[in-house]
Amino acid sequence: MSDVVMNFQSGMAAFEAKHFSRAMQLLSPLAEQGDADAQHRVAILYQNGLGVTRDPARALLWMRRAAEQGHALAQHGMGFIHLIGEGIARDPGAAAQWFRRAAEQGLAGSQIALGQLYQQGDGVEQDPDEAQRWFDLAGLQE
Repeated sequence: MSDVVMNFQSGMAAFEAKHFSRAMQLLSPLAEQGDADAQHRVAILYQNGLGVTRDPARALLWMRRAAEQGHALAQHGMGFIHLIGEGIARDPGAAAQWFRRAAEQGLAGSQIALGQLYQQGDGVEQDPDEAQRWFDLAGLQE
């Protein structure tokens, strides 16, 4: 087993065990090397101040890097960052775009979030039929 794989597995185990400082120590170099899973976890650590000082700007940076690689959970995270305006101006239109990218990968939470945006007309034109379509898709995932 390579050192990279071992460090990733150890970093994920540390994250799951709530040893956040150790997780950051192990996952940061992998995130720097472009590993989307590591980037997503590093973003969560910064976003919530777990093992590091809370830093919404760094959380956004790492979440975006993972999301741009097609990481569905990171795309979902980007949707919420834009929806609530965490570290950036609130932008429901951008939130809808990120939720759509994750929803199209089958992420039920993003399908529900996108359906709610269509239901409310927040960031997208209000469309009850489109909202129901996304809600129905989410139901198929469960």
